[in-house]
Amino acid sequence: MIFSFKKKKTKKQELHWEQAGDIKKQVIHLIDALDFHYIDVKRIFCYRSSGSVSRSYARIWGLNRIWQMALGQEPGYVIEVLSEKFDGLNQEKKNEVLIHELLHIPKNFSGALLPHHRKGKRNFHDRVKRAVSSYRRIGN
Repeated sequence: MIFSFKKKKTKKQELHWEQAGDIKKQVIHLIDALDFHYIDVKRIFCYRSSGSVSRSYARIWGLNRIWQMALGQEPGYVIEVLSEKFDGLNQEKKNEVLIHELLHIPKNFSGALLPHHRKGKRNFHDRVKRAVSSYRRIGN
C-alpha cells in the first residue's frame, strides 16, 4: 500500500500586534510578588499578537547588546502573548506562562535570554515550578 501525503494549502494569515496593558499590569504584579527586583519594569513591553500558527502560548524577545549599541538603547524585553492560545487559559495557567517568560530574563538584565537547557546549571523547568509554587503560596 502506498501512502501519499499532501500538504494542505492554507491561506497565510497576517500577524497583528497590539500593546497589551492587561498583560503589563499582571507582569508588574508577578515581578513584585515574586521579588524579581532585578527586572526593570520600565524596560518590559507587553504585546498581544494574533494570526500566529506557533504552538506556544507566549514568547519573550530580548534586545541584545549589538542592537542596544546600534540603536543607542538600554536593555529591554518584549513579552508577546499569542492570543489564539493564551487568551483561553484560566488565570492560574496564564500566570504560570508569564512566570516562565520572566525567568528567561537573566539577573544582570542585559538584554540576553536564558535558555531552557544550560550545561551544568539548574534545570530551567525546575526554576519555573519553584517560582509558580512560591507564587501560589503567597496567595495572589
